[in-house]
Amino acid sequence: MIETIRTAVPADAPALAGVAAATFALACPPHTTEEAKAHFIATVLSEDRFADYLADPGRVLVLAESEGEAVGYTMVNLGEPEDGDVRAAIRIRPTSELSKCYVLAGHHGAGVAAGLMAASLDAAAASGAQGIWLGVNEENERAKRFYAKHGFERVGTKQFLVGGRLEDDWVMERPLPR
Repeated sequence: MIETIRTAVPADAPALAGVAAATFALACPPHTTEEAKAHFIATVLSEDRFADYLADPGRVLVLAESEGEAVGYTMVNLGEPEDGDVRAAIRIRPTSELSKCYVLAGHHGAGVAAGLMAASLDAAAASGAQGIWLGVNEENERAKRFYAKHGFERVGTKQFLVGGRLEDDWVMERPLPR
């Protein structure tokens, strides 16, 4: 049962890093090595990195809690994408990126991800964005189905670096509610 979905605050950095460390592997293709996963978690999903993300006014992090424990999170990056493939693929401007959307495995199917999605779409719309995009590994069928269910459609491709290996991601986009 979800108790709370709220905007994360600086004190949430440890909880966010914990959920990130526990869930990142769920989004990785099967060939991603344990070393590559560990390196990505240490350099991109650490408590210090989450402290940086939370201090960045160009990001909104949303946290889901159940029984006082963090069970999922999203990160919305506000503004134009840096990646040229993404800039060429997306059609709706101004835009935001749903950069991360993760829920602990024991809470899948309980509505946590849907609640996080709704709060993330609201945060992006509140920033003035008209659309929102994301990148999802082309092999992550579960995530692609979830995003399609929430109105995202494939508009292009991009690459994502994990462990020195470039992975192919779908770029998916949807308009935001007005």
